[in-house]
Parts: sequence; structure tokens; C-alpha cells
Amino acid sequence: MSRIDEILEFNRAYVARRGQEQYKTTVRPDKKLAILTCMDTRLTASLLAALGLRDGDAKIIKNAGAVITDPYGATMRSLLIAIHLFDVEDILVIGHLDCGVEGLRPETLIGKMREKGIPQETFDAVASEGVDLNVWLTGFENLDEAIRNNVRIIKDHPLVPNTVTIHALKIDPANGQLHLAR
Repeated sequence: MSRIDEILEFNRAYVARRGQEQYKTTVRPDKKLAILTCMDTRLTASLLAALGLRDGDAKIIKNAGAVITDPYGATMRSLLIAIHLFDVEDILVIGHLDCGVEGLRPETLIGKMREKGIPQETFDAVASEGVDLNVWLTGFENLDEAIRNNVRIIKDHPLVPNTVTIHALKIDPANGQLHLAR
């Protein structure tokens, strides 16, 4: 049985036993909170638990490294929607120790792409669209600095009202300990 078949089989049983009932909530975050964090697999249920939150308390936006790469890109768009449509008043920017994006070099990722069969013509086509993969695929060098940069982008954004509070945090995924980013 394939992975998707296993997932669909589990889902049929889940729906039949009404498993979703325990997670019922509204579309608006109960705590008027949004969280920007990394897509790291260690930061799913454990992140909510470490923060004392449950489903329905916060809008959670995840991407590689919890990095805002463009002040008018998808991550910032999600935060603006959370603020203006869903009444978010506080944003937590939470990076984490042992992040795979810290120190990421574009040549490493491009090499992995080549190993998986992405041909040179594709890289050339991407470049002809004006995308510099050496910039776009670069990670960050310092976790605290990256978190502070994201906070600055949000605070300085012309579409974010000054009534929204933004907090810079980092978490240790090994034990859930939270720290202020310095």
C-alpha cells in the first residue's frame, strides 16, 4: 500500500469515528495571536504544547527557517491577512536551534536539485525569469540576527498597524525551552 493510500484509509476511519470533533474551533484565533515559525518537523504539536496553546488559539505560518524573504511575499501576506481579517494583535516570530536553514549555502541545495535530475536548462530558465538562486536559496548565518530581521520587516511594514506587538523568540526543539532572541 502506498503512503497516500495509507493516509486516505486512516482518514476514512478518522471521519467515521468523528475524530475532528475534539478540534472544533472558529476561524479566528482565540488568543488573537499569530506565530511565524519554521517548517521543522519537530515544531508541530510540541510547539503548541511548549507555548501552552491549543488548536484555535493562534494562526500559524510556517516556512523554511521562519524567514521573510520578501516584504510583499507569501509569508507577509499571510501575516497581514491574520492581522486585518482575523484580528491578530500579537505576532511571535519563533526561530529554533539546530535549524537546517542556518548556514545553508545555495550551491548545496542546487547540488541536491541536480542529483534529483533537475537539468541545467531549468536553472537557466529560472535565471531568465530574473530569479537569482544564489540569493533566493541562501540561508541565514546567525539565528538571533535572522529573527530580529524578521521582526524589523514586520514592524516596519507600511500595512502593519502600530497596535500589533511583535516578539522575537527562539526555541530549542530538543526540550521546548523558549528564549527571547537577542
